[in-house]
Amino acid sequence: MKKLFFIFNPVSGKKVIHKKLAKIIDEFVKAGYEINIRTTQSGEDAVKQAEYACKNDYDRIIVAGGDGTLSQCLQGIMNSEKKLPIGYIPAGSTNDFAESLGIPDEQIRAAKSIIHGKPVKCDIGGLNDVYFTYVVGFGAFTNLTYETPQNIKNVFGHPAYLAMAFPELRKLKSVRMRVEHDGETHEDDYIVGLITNASQAGGVLRFKDYTLDDGLFEVLLVRKPKNATELKGIVTALLKNDVTNKNMTFFRTNKLIVTNLSGKPVPWTRDGEYGGNADVNEICCHKQAVEFVLRAKGNPAFANI
Repeated sequence: MKKLFFIFNPVSGKKVIHKKLAKIIDEFVKAGYEINIRTTQSGEDAVKQAEYACKNDYDRIIVAGGDGTLSQCLQGIMNSEKKLPIGYIPAGSTNDFAESLGIPDEQIRAAKSIIHGKPVKCDIGGLNDVYFTYVVGFGAFTNLTYETPQNIKNVFGHPAYLAMAFPELRKLKSVRMRVEHDGETHEDDYIVGLITNASQAGGVLRFKDYTLDDGLFEVLLVRKPKNATELKGIVTALLKNDVTNKNMTFFRTNKLIVTNLSGKPVPWTRDGEYGGNADVNEICCHKQAVEFVLRAKGNPAFANI
C-alpha cells in the first residue's frame, strides 16, 4: 500500500477545503493509499513536515493550501536527499502556480487528478539560500499578496488584489538596480522586477509563452515612466500581456544577479510571501528539480512530456 503524507493548511484562502476534506481523504483511501494527515502550525512547521516525509519512507507528499504553503513545503523537499513527488491541491486565494501547472481549482477534481496523474519534472527557483516555486520580485504590485489582509483575500479572492493594486499606481517609486545575466548588464531605475516561471504572478500580472521544465525563467524589468503617458502605456501593455513596451526589458535566463544600488532596503516577494531585503540577490533555475503529480499530457507548459 502506497503511503501519502498529507500536509494541510487550515487557514488558507476561504477555508472552503474544510467542507471537502473528508471527501478528499476518502478519494485517496479508495485509491488504495495509506494517509498521514498533518495540519501546518506555521511556515517553518511546513518545512519540517516535508523534510520528515522525505526521510520516512513515504511515496508522495500532498500539499493542500495556497502557493505560500506549497513554497514552504518545497523548502523541506529541496533540503532532503530523497525528493518526493508532490501532489498539490490548491486552496489559497489566487493559486497562481496551480493554474500554471494545469491543476483544477476545485479541490475534489484536483485530488482525482493526483490519483490518476503521474510525476512530471518541473523547474524550481533558487533565491540566495532558499527556494521558490514560481516567482520572486521587487517593486510595485509584488507586495500585494502578503500585504493584502487575509480576511479581505478570503472574502474577495482575486479582486482583492486588483483593488489593492490601484492605489499602487498613485505612489509608484523606483529603485536603482543592476541586473546581470549571460554576459549582459542592465542598470536603471525600475518600478517592477519579476523573475517567474508561471502564467501569472500576484493575481495581477499575467504572462504567456512560458515553459515549466526548460531550465529558464522569464524576467520582466519595468523602468520608471517619465510621465503619465508612459505610465498609461505600461499599464496597457501589462493588461495585454505585451512585453515590448519601450519601458520594459524582457528576457529568459537560467541565472541572474540583481544588485540594489539605491542605498535603501528594497523588500522582495517570494511566492507571495516576504522574501527579505538583501542588497545582492542571486537567482538561479534548478532545471527539473522536483516532480509534481499531474494529468499533464497535452499541457503546453511542459516541453518534455
